[in-house]
Amino acid sequence: MKNKLLIIQTAFIGDVILATSLVETISKMHPTFEIDFLCRKGNESILNNNPHIRKILIWDKSHYKFYSLCKMVLEVRKEKYDFILNIQRFFNSGLITALSGAKKTIGFHSNPLSILFSQKVTHKIPHKTADSFLHEVQRNSQLLRIIDPKLEIPKSESIPMRIYFSEKDKESIKDLNLNLHYIVMAPASVWYTKQWHKNKWKHLISLLNKKYQIILIGAPSDSEYLSFFETDNVINLAGKLNLRESALLMKAAAQVFVNDSAPLHLASSVDAKTTAIFCSTIPDFGYGPLSSEKRIIQVSPRLECMPCGLHGHKQCPLTHFSCSEKIDVEIVADF
Repeated sequence: MKNKLLIIQTAFIGDVILATSLVETISKMHPTFEIDFLCRKGNESILNNNPHIRKILIWDKSHYKFYSLCKMVLEVRKEKYDFILNIQRFFNSGLITALSGAKKTIGFHSNPLSILFSQKVTHKIPHKTADSFLHEVQRNSQLLRIIDPKLEIPKSESIPMRIYFSEKDKESIKDLNLNLHYIVMAPASVWYTKQWHKNKWKHLISLLNKKYQIILIGAPSDSEYLSFFETDNVINLAGKLNLRESALLMKAAAQVFVNDSAPLHLASSVDAKTTAIFCSTIPDFGYGPLSSEKRIIQVSPRLECMPCGLHGHKQCPLTHFSCSEKIDVEIVADF
């Protein structure tokens, strides 16, 4: 009889990309497990085509939130799971887990309903070890030790994130007819203080667009912001590619430039050559790039006000935004 397991991650797209590492690890550890994944509506595309996922459960948070939450609880209970791994640390995911009827429910102690889980794991950001800080994929892997106590937490680079592509995705990239020597940039971020200043990005483009074709990517809502950077040899594809297509584009790029945001993890999932620019946040939090060829750029020495929070802010709390302004464009361009 096969064990049924549900992974719950209803946060943002970057968190779902990071959680694909759990899918890969479980499928190798326990190939007979049936793996389902619960995510918020809009993030399911990153999981499509994954041969290790039996079913994607989609929670629409945007309409009739309480009704849709109740509906999701009933859908989860109907599946009669053996295991639930809840990565999320918020009340609603805790409620789904607690009411799931699963034989074993596993999550982080910081979830407000973790007292109702079968077992919980300590969650720390940053999580300092003897020689480094745990990456998010390692933090998530801690949950698997409840299922398999012999599991050792491996190095972050050896815990794969993976996206699976359709032939249509591949054809869409071919149809772009891009110059082989191109760079991908993702200048936008939901949080202003995670976003390297736009004049810095503009300068970076001016240094590189004579040698490389520059491809700008982002969500449809980023299109207007990215139009600021349009100039010779720059193509703005914001909103014109799905997430899988964006990942494929990154995979073949000469270099990918990203903020501490979802595109960083998208780049890691395809082992793209990555330059990650950190402003108000720090890599110690565990969200740095995992590609085999990577660079992390941040102001050095670290400012006393860094980090100013786990997440970004809509403006610099001290108004100077020096964590962005003091990053040298020429250093970023020298890859």
